Amino acid sequence: MPVVVGIQFKPVTKLYHFSPGEYLDLASDDFVIVDTAKGQEVAQVVQPPHVIEEGEVVGEMKGVVRRANAWDLVQKDLWEHKEREALAICRSKARESNLDIKIVRCEYNYDGGRLLIYFASESRVDFRDLVRDLARIFRTRIEMRQIGVRDEAKLLDGVGKCGRQLCCTSWLREFTPVSIRMAKNQQLPLNPDEISGVCGRLLCCLSYEDLYYKEQNKKMPKLGAEVVTPQGVGRVRHVHPLKESVTVMLENSVLAEFAVVDLISNKSSSGGSCGTCGGCTVKRRAGAEEDNAAYRKQSAARPPVEARNESEDDEDGEGVDLAEEGQETDAGDAESGANAEGASGNKSRRRRRRRPRQRRPGSDKPVS
Repeated sequence: MPVVVGIQFKPVTKLYHFSPGEYLDLASDDFVIVDTAKGQEVAQVVQPPHVIEEGEVVGEMKGVVRRANAWDLVQKDLWEHKEREALAICRSKARESNLDIKIVRCEYNYDGGRLLIYFASESRVDFRDLVRDLARIFRTRIEMRQIGVRDEAKLLDGVGKCGRQLCCTSWLREFTPVSIRMAKNQQLPLNPDEISGVCGRLLCCLSYEDLYYKEQNKKMPKLGAEVVTPQGVGRVRHVHPLKESVTVMLENSVLAEFAVVDLISNKSSSGGSCGTCGGCTVKRRAGAEEDNAAYRKQSAARPPVEARNESEDDEDGEGVDLAEEGQETDAGDAESGANAEGASGNKSRRRRRRRPRQRRPGSDKPVS
């Protein structure tokens, strides 16, 4: 198994493995000169020589050239003080060239042989003329590197929503993929302003507890699932993964919180599902909000108790009046009955009267 030493070129950046060679006594915070694809660089030891697996070595592993001496560190400090001046010149030249780019940082290597310029742009930019102008000014090799918004925030530093220094600047060496699913697992509001960092992307801290939330959510019933509690059957309205409890609306429209271990998961006897997940035979509601809206709509459509009783009394009174009216009609005199009979006969004859058929113009035959 190979022996390697962990090295960083800038504070809180990616760790690289180099072969220590004969320098097995290297300690943390020591400065060394290493050989890279772009020449020799000054780097700082973060992990002393240790053994790793063969599979962790990717590509050809370069080695440590020597320890950095005092003159190397003086040169490094000297060129670092010139970076701010170089940044101002690069920004002015970019404005003169009418390039839609943002110069973020300029970095010299330890001996001033190369100037690395970090810039941000939304599209590809032809900066060849700018490189030629800068090479004539600085008399050194110019290298332009386009970076994204996350790398830009890491280089500029800042304060996050929590009030602390940005994670990517203080301790986070590499960015990890962050998805909106992580925010859903933690039941966070999906408002972009709430779950986005200073870089405009999703917060890196969403991934810190995502694994724990995934494990906890596996133990929880689904939102809207029908469960059996010690107080009866109800539907899950809210899930609390950290407390391992759920809020259930019972059949009497009362909200109550129960621990997951207190839920009765066996519902096979009642024809429901076999677990607290709701099962495939249980119709789930779209969510707690829709459930609440339906309940409020039903309550609003239902008339008050007093109004409902009065309407029932009115219907009963109307039925009695109709019955009395019928009795009076039956007990009427014969003359009124005869008149009613004559009127009904005339009415029936009017109903039986048929409309005359229309005749065609110039013909005596009626139209069928």
